[in-house]
Amino acid sequence: MTLEERIQAVCARILAEPPVAAIEPATLSPDELAAMIDHTLLKPEAGEDQIRVLASEAVEFGFASVCVNPIWTPLCAELLEGSSVKTCTVVGFPLGATLPSIKVYEVEAVAVLGADEVDMVLAIGRLRDGDYHLVYRDIAEVADAAHEHDLLLKVILETGLLTDAQKIAACVIAQAAGADFVKTATGFSGGGATVSDIALMRSVVGPAMGVKAAGGVRTAADALRLVAAGATRIGCSSSVKIMQELRGGAITTPTAPGEGY
Repeated sequence: MTLEERIQAVCARILAEPPVAAIEPATLSPDELAAMIDHTLLKPEAGEDQIRVLASEAVEFGFASVCVNPIWTPLCAELLEGSSVKTCTVVGFPLGATLPSIKVYEVEAVAVLGADEVDMVLAIGRLRDGDYHLVYRDIAEVADAAHEHDLLLKVILETGLLTDAQKIAACVIAQAAGADFVKTATGFSGGGATVSDIALMRSVVGPAMGVKAAGGVRTAADALRLVAAGATRIGCSSSVKIMQELRGGAITTPTAPGEGY
């Protein structure tokens, strides 16, 4: 079966399914949810003091990783040494429009600097054009480089810019190309993580592949509903607030998806 045929078959199956019904929040302890969170700071104006606080908070709460721009990779690797918290960084960010060779170079550079995980943006415009083979090669080359250096790879789809059929195509391609996760959004192009998108992505990739919800996750209820829908990692900058909500026993009403983490 060709890549196009596989995408068509998955689209036909999933788009014929009824819409996702209301999903109740998952029941997780604060520690369990913390271990699924990428504590994120990707603002261009962020400075060293903020990055140091980010790393300290990640260790204190037991988050899965910190997610920072590449320039902060060596500092985070140093600050997190000896802890269970991973150093995650981004490549081809936030537009996904750099050449595959440049994304590969970024992966190799941050691997040397101490990264454990990389979140790449796929070639959004080419995906929308239906150039699936270019998108496949883009992801596959980055996946090969990441895995050669023992890095975990998450592929950002930028769901707010895609139709459901395009989201399905992106998930099929990312899985075929060897990515470890598919991820909703950068937080820089509008939209964000929604329960329906996470459920859609999970239905495409099945139980074995990771699904990361990022973009507009600001409350404990947001995070727990996304986990219930199928997310295995949450990317957000409201991580500490979410932990305080859970530990204090107060879960607020989910927010509407929006820009930013």
